[in-house]
Amino acid sequence: MKRRLRIVSGAAMLAVVVLASAVVSSQGQSSSPYSPPRTPWGDPDLQGTWPGTDSVGVPFERPERFGTRLFLTDAELKEREQQAAKQEELDVLDFDLQKPPAEIVALGDVGGVTSPPPHWLERGVPSRQSSLIVQPTNGRMPAMTPEGAARQKTAGGTYVKQTGFNSASELGPYDRCISRGVVGSMMPVVYNNGNEIVQAPGLVALRNEMIHEVRIIPLDPSTSSGSPRAESRGDERQHLPASMKSYMGSSRGHFEGNTLVVRTTNLNGKTGMQGNGMMLIPSDSIVIEERFTPVSVNVLQYEVTIDDPKTWTAPWKVSFPLKRDQDYQMYEYACHEGNYAMRNTLSGSRADEGKR
Repeated sequence: MKRRLRIVSGAAMLAVVVLASAVVSSQGQSSSPYSPPRTPWGDPDLQGTWPGTDSVGVPFERPERFGTRLFLTDAELKEREQQAAKQEELDVLDFDLQKPPAEIVALGDVGGVTSPPPHWLERGVPSRQSSLIVQPTNGRMPAMTPEGAARQKTAGGTYVKQTGFNSASELGPYDRCISRGVVGSMMPVVYNNGNEIVQAPGLVALRNEMIHEVRIIPLDPSTSSGSPRAESRGDERQHLPASMKSYMGSSRGHFEGNTLVVRTTNLNGKTGMQGNGMMLIPSDSIVIEERFTPVSVNVLQYEVTIDDPKTWTAPWKVSFPLKRDQDYQMYEYACHEGNYAMRNTLSGSRADEGKR
């Protein structure tokens, strides 16, 4: 398993370095290596609020026409900018929710009278990055195994269908306001893309705005500057027993230079990589490695490698920049299991049965 992670990390490292350098260069900053400030106990200081909103418009998988190119040409970027301008016009268009125009429906944002108005949604900023996936080099996921493909047939919850549910267990974890999982909580989506990092000696806390997830990540004291607290956490640095699995798993971290590396195991295989954790469901053997690399004062490059031989035929990697925004405020995400939507979905399914 570790060998698979090293292979994909080495193969994708150059692409990620180029991507991070391009982000910094686009901001008119020096391309020389950035050295972040240190915490009072000597670790790289990554603290702050780092929303992923800017990358909302970047496709998860790369359109095939871009081949192995990670960046758009000037002409392709202009096309994306024109699409964003058209999107802004449509977002403020008045229309009847009962009969939305075809161009609004085509956006996928409005599917019924309970859909949020388009102007509520985040769109990101036009980016040269051609896809969030950076490895394999074609920017597309590796093929699924037969087991992985079979698992997807029962995934999706209300993202796949609106009725026909027999119990709450058939709804997805996002439908039930339980969790979006580790990867689902980090992917840029239509709103609530806030991420906050807080550090203490021997620990890093990572908070995601939606759905109110907080991971407390013990650090390896051999890579985290010494402190009595860090040196006394030996037992807590070990991953949990393999039999103890959860939606967010067991995360442990260490520093490689200025990069925070977080390895997560013990996941229960119930949250996916896309669709707010309801699509692309892995097995419970998945291992996730995240890297948080400061490339400038206001840019933190995020990378995540997915290694799950039971679901995909090879590891794959996503990478995109998180932009510091100290004015970003993260309020309570008041979603809860047993919410009205879940109850109404089930009662609606029973009503539809009565019409047959």
